[in-house]
Amino acid sequence: MKALRVNALLADLAGVALEDMATPTPGPGEVLVKIRAATLGFPDFLMTHGGYQLKPPVPFSPGMEGAGEIAELGADIDGWSLGDRVICGGLGTFAEYMIMPADRLRKIPDNLDFAKAAATGSAYLTAYVGLVRRGLLQKDEWLLVHGASGGVGLAAVDLGKYLGAKIIATASSDAKLKIIDAAFSPEAVLNVNDGFRETVKELTGGGADVIYDPVGGDVFDESVRCIGWDGRLLVIGFAAGRIPQIGVNMPLIKGFSVVGVRAGEYGRRNREKGLENQDAIWQLAAEGKISPHVHAEIPLADWRDGFAMMAKREIVGRVIFTPHD
Repeated sequence: MKALRVNALLADLAGVALEDMATPTPGPGEVLVKIRAATLGFPDFLMTHGGYQLKPPVPFSPGMEGAGEIAELGADIDGWSLGDRVICGGLGTFAEYMIMPADRLRKIPDNLDFAKAAATGSAYLTAYVGLVRRGLLQKDEWLLVHGASGGVGLAAVDLGKYLGAKIIATASSDAKLKIIDAAFSPEAVLNVNDGFRETVKELTGGGADVIYDPVGGDVFDESVRCIGWDGRLLVIGFAAGRIPQIGVNMPLIKGFSVVGVRAGEYGRRNREKGLENQDAIWQLAAEGKISPHVHAEIPLADWRDGFAMMAKREIVGRVIFTPHD
């Protein structure tokens, strides 16, 4: 089989190559999944040069989310059949095949193709934990979503609209904002390079109720100046690179909360709620109430094109690799 391999952690992707490998055989309780779609996320990009918090030993196959069909069953498998369409995850989805424990599989809703199924998982789970569990977003509240062109930000726009919030979406280019506006029709779209705090205060009548921030840096700093009373500023990540700091007098004076969001850790610390979160997003997907935006589907053989799009910050939503094209 073909699989993308990281053999050395180098900034220019010189340590990454598409290689021939033996197709693995599933053991007891495992299945072999034929990967039809695999999501390229920012952590995958960072992982190729050791810039992500998860640092697997080299060599390894990147890719943490995918969708495909069961190609082979190991021993002691109940409830699954050859050809079943499944969600899969864990390191190694940038390959034609991967081994998955059967108890970690989830059936793909009938209304989703492989690409949209692969693009749903972590982005919408982060949005759900952020907006529902941690942000306590209510109908008709103002939600300011930063980094709205990324998979995680765009999922928050989509889910926020379903929850009945009024959405302000920000991004760093007018071209991206045009796509977001056409696809999701938020109440407003703003280019962060032009500044946003005064416009947000004007639109909301004082400040946003919930701010969803996967960007950090200067965007976080300005967000502190346009959050409303009793607001919730959700810390999702630091795509800008700089981890911001805040004087505690600001939350005191303005009566807002700074809330950390770690969707995976939330589920690990409370398994019951973690399963509820997963069930909730996949039920919404099955009902057609949320739908990820797929920027492009690229054959795995052309993997450099996808990584180049990410490096140049051209992507709106998700890029999907298709290993069998």
